[in-house]
Amino acid sequence: MHDPGPAIEIRSLTKRYGRTTGVEDIDISVGTGEVFGFLGPNGAGKTTTIRCLVGLLRPTSGSVRLLGHDPVDGHRQVAPRLGYVPGELRFYPELTGARTLGLLAALQGAPSPRRAELCERLGLTAADLARTVGEYSRGMKQKLGLVQALQHDPELVVLDEPTEGLDPLVQETFYELLAEAAAAGRTVLLSSHVLPEVQRTCGRVAIVRQGRLVTVQSVAELRRARARRVRLAFADGQGERPLPGADRWPPRWTGNRAELLVPPDEVVDALRGLLALPVADLTVEEAGLDEAFLDLYRSPVEKT
Repeated sequence: MHDPGPAIEIRSLTKRYGRTTGVEDIDISVGTGEVFGFLGPNGAGKTTTIRCLVGLLRPTSGSVRLLGHDPVDGHRQVAPRLGYVPGELRFYPELTGARTLGLLAALQGAPSPRRAELCERLGLTAADLARTVGEYSRGMKQKLGLVQALQHDPELVVLDEPTEGLDPLVQETFYELLAEAAAAGRTVLLSSHVLPEVQRTCGRVAIVRQGRLVTVQSVAELRRARARRVRLAFADGQGERPLPGADRWPPRWTGNRAELLVPPDEVVDALRGLLALPVADLTVEEAGLDEAFLDLYRSPVEKT
């Protein structure tokens, strides 16, 4: 079987704005059919990387390949196969929702076989589409952004904070759409601040900080390698007290219960000290992606 190669190939990507560096020496490869997370706080370089990826910016140095093409020089080849939701959606306010979708489909250069289905599933009614976008709420604009990105059933979807402004029921529909895209072999790059969202939908993640790549790992590996959450309750009813190792694992207290985040290789030592106290209940569990993320952000930046 023919190997299609990576859907996204970013090599030594650097983008500078005068004396300011947006991103430096970023290397990321996303395989065809992956749902890949892209994480980092505001100012970390996510949006700069995404804009280089979809051809809105040219790199200062390094290279970007999207579906085998340079996204700027190969725009005509890439555009019909790409869906994109930018972090800051801007539409022409005087156009109706229906005209907006038609215009964007024409610019995309591809038919829109999924438009009606997506509008129905995301709750954009015929009456909504007949109104001007200037009358839309933030959530309605976000729905319109999702429809325009997916209406032509693209091979690759790049989503920058796609659930901003969506109510919980519509978010569930969005997760269904992501799962269906993955099952159909589509490739998705999801940039999000919502860590449970990334943990739920993505197989691997890249984390950037201060314009540099911190790590690329599977979500499962990231969770296993990082902190364990230790929860304990005390039998004597006494609340906060000194705990062994509190200088290394500062506890968070709620009444007579404490919670600590402990590195995997220190859990046994932590338990030896804690079980010498009057403990009534104790659990150790794998931390979520949010704890792993914070753990990485406490560590020095290292190129991986």
